[in-house]
Amino acid sequence: MDTSGLYRAVTGFADSAPVWVQRTFELWTGYGLWLFGALFAAVWWRARGRGGARAMALALLAPAATAVAYAASEAVKSTVEEERPCRAVAGAAAPLLGCPPPGDWSFPSNHAAIAGAAAVALVMAVRRLAPLVVPLALLMAFSRVFAGVHYPHDVALGLLLGGSAAALVVLALTGPVASGVRAVRTGGTRAHGTRAGGIRAGIRAGGIRAGIRLTGPGPGGESSPEVRNVPGCRMP
Repeated sequence: MDTSGLYRAVTGFADSAPVWVQRTFELWTGYGLWLFGALFAAVWWRARGRGGARAMALALLAPAATAVAYAASEAVKSTVEEERPCRAVAGAAAPLLGCPPPGDWSFPSNHAAIAGAAAVALVMAVRRLAPLVVPLALLMAFSRVFAGVHYPHDVALGLLLGGSAAALVVLALTGPVASGVRAVRTGGTRAHGTRAGGIRAGIRAGGIRAGIRLTGPGPGGESSPEVRNVPGCRMP
């Protein structure tokens, strides 16, 4: 796949852009992925406070699926071994960023794969985030070409690879992870009402407390004590 002509056009546009535009893209391409990390944290906190088991499972799987997508991108990158366009394309404008060293291959773009995976996983967790995260992922992919460190096909297929990998991970694991969240929340309430002794029981109780801190109590008493209404008994 040869997208060197489009690469020359984008990098030429970047070279002629105002300095403030260049600096904005440099900052975004260097640090923009941290915004997805902040969104992961916000979605997790939202699910922890009032989300059901499935919502918490999706929140936990979002960063995990993104990590899997990054690993898949790295595996493809080390197999294909495509040279960076900032060294391979003659007549292109100098990249805004320093050209990565030899051996840091170009295809696919890890930044694009991470952004695509994060966007898909976040939308699967909270659909209302789509108008925010989809443009951010596309902007991250474009910024890698604008900065001169990737071909257009690197970022296009990086987005596709990352998004597909994340979707598969989330679809495959949402059910099992949601079951685990329910088990942790239920176990936490049962342990709360019992007095267990011994080292093993103490370790188990500590693990349950850690799990509850991670998953939260859930909405509507999902982890509330299990009580039964017994005729003739007055609940305190």
